[in-house]
Amino acid sequence: MSRTGRRFISIVIFAALALLLLAAGSSTRVLGAPQNHSDVSVPAARPLPSETSTTTKEDQVDLNVTVYNSNIALVRDVRQIHLASGVFPLRFEDVAASIMPATVHFRSLTDPAKLNVVEQNYEYDLLDAQKLLQKYVGREITLVRGEEEANSTKWVETKAVLLADNNNEPVWKIGNEIVTGMPTSWYRFSELPGNLYSRPTLVWTLDNSGAGAQKVEASYLTNNMNWNADYVLTVARDEKTSDLDGWVTLTNNSGASFVNAKLQLVAGEVHQVPPAVRARAEIASQLSTAMAAPPQFQQEGMSEYHLYTLGRRTTIQNNESKQISLLSGTNVPVEKFLAVEGQSYYYRTQDRIGNPITEPVKLYYRFKNEEKGGLGVPLPAGTVRVYQADSKGGIQFVGEDQIDHTPKDETLKIYVGNAFDIVCERKQLDYKKLANNLYEMEYQITLRNHKDVPVTVEAREPIGGDWEVVNSNRKWTKLDATTISFEIPVEKNGTATLDYRVRVKW
Repeated sequence: MSRTGRRFISIVIFAALALLLLAAGSSTRVLGAPQNHSDVSVPAARPLPSETSTTTKEDQVDLNVTVYNSNIALVRDVRQIHLASGVFPLRFEDVAASIMPATVHFRSLTDPAKLNVVEQNYEYDLLDAQKLLQKYVGREITLVRGEEEANSTKWVETKAVLLADNNNEPVWKIGNEIVTGMPTSWYRFSELPGNLYSRPTLVWTLDNSGAGAQKVEASYLTNNMNWNADYVLTVARDEKTSDLDGWVTLTNNSGASFVNAKLQLVAGEVHQVPPAVRARAEIASQLSTAMAAPPQFQQEGMSEYHLYTLGRRTTIQNNESKQISLLSGTNVPVEKFLAVEGQSYYYRTQDRIGNPITEPVKLYYRFKNEEKGGLGVPLPAGTVRVYQADSKGGIQFVGEDQIDHTPKDETLKIYVGNAFDIVCERKQLDYKKLANNLYEMEYQITLRNHKDVPVTVEAREPIGGDWEVVNSNRKWTKLDATTISFEIPVEKNGTATLDYRVRVKW
C-alpha cells in the first residue's frame, strides 16, 4: 500500500476513535457530584430504542379516582398518545407505586379491536444510589475524589472495578490490588442500567394494526389510599337541637399524585380476596354511569354500596391528607339520655352480695337520620365529635364516638362520656338456688343526683337464660330476649332506688 493510502486509513481510524470517545462522554452518569463544579458532566437521558414508545402524565386527557374505605382505590387514567404499527413495547409511566399489578386493565378507546396486549410487566426496581452501585458489581466505575491544594481542589479520577457492595461497604479492584474504604467524593457511571427505572412503570407489549393516534385507558387498583367520614355534632345549650356537619378525610400514600382528577368515594364493606382482585370491567362500567354532581358530593346507590361523587375536579397529592365537605344539617332534633348498663355475668354469681360496686352513668345523644330533621342521607361510617354551647356563647368539646354505615331514617346513638354529678351504686341483695338449674337474684340500684335539675336514668339489665321478673318497685320493659329496661327519675339533689328480683333458669 502506498504511503498516501496508509496515511488516509490512519486519519479515518483516528476520527472514528474520537467520535466514540465523544459519544461515551455524553452518556456519562454522575452520582454524588456537586452541582456547581464545572468539570462534572450533566447526566444525559438514556435513549430508548426507536421501537419503544413512552407515555407520561403529560399525555393525560382524563383521570378518575374512586377511593374505597378499605385502603384501596381504583384509578382510571386516559391518555392521548401516538402508537407505532406492529408489535412494540409501550412504557406507561406515572402510575402509583402501590399499584396491584394483577388488577391492571389496558384498552384502546379509539380502536379497541385493532390494539391487543401481548404481554404486560410492572417495573418497580426504582433507581437510587445504592441500587445503581449494586447493578454495577463486576463492572468498571470511575471514582472521583478531591485533593486540597493551596487555593483550590484538584479532582483525581481513578478507574476501579466494583467487586462487591454488601452492607454498603464497596470492595474495589484497582489495578492488581483489592481496596476497601476508598475515600470518594462521587462516582461516575458510563451508562444507566436498562433494568432500573426512575419511577414505577407499566410496560406493555402491544400489537397495533389500527390508527397511529389513539386514546387509551389504563385502570388499576392501588393500595394505600383511604377515606373516612368525620362529623361535627354541635348541640345547642338547651340540648334539644343540633347542627351536623360531615367531612370526608382523604389520605393518599399510594406513591403517586393525581392532578385534576374526578373523585368518587364508595362507602360499604367491600369483600376482597387476598390478593385483592376485582372484576375490573364491572367497576369501570359502574363508574361510567355515575351522574354529574353539584359542587358537593352527590350520593347514589351502587350495588349494595353508596357512591359519592364530587361535583368538581380536585388534585390529590402524594403523602397528603385533605378534607372535603360532605354534608351539612341544621336544627336537627337531638335527645340527651343517661344510662346505666349492667353485665350478664352478674346473674351467674353471688360474690357481690353486700358489696356495692360503683357503675358509670353514661351520657348519650341520639337523633334520627331523617329528611324532616335536616338529614335523610346515607351516613358513611366515621367519627362523630360532639361540641356544646356554653353559657358564654362559646363552643366546647364534650366527647366523640364511632358510628357504622347508617342508612336514612335510622337512629344514631352517640356515646359522649360519663356523667360527673350522678353516682350509681349496684348492690346484690340476695342469691338463692331453688333447684339444680333454677336461681333467684335480687338487686338494688341506687342513683344520687348532685345536679340542680332533675334527671331520668335508664337502667338496662342484660339477663341470660329463661328469666322472669318476680317483683320490682318500678315499671320495667322487656327490650329483647335478654334485656330489661327501667326508667328511674331522680329529683335534683335527690336519691332514687330500684329494687327488683328475677328468677333465672339456665
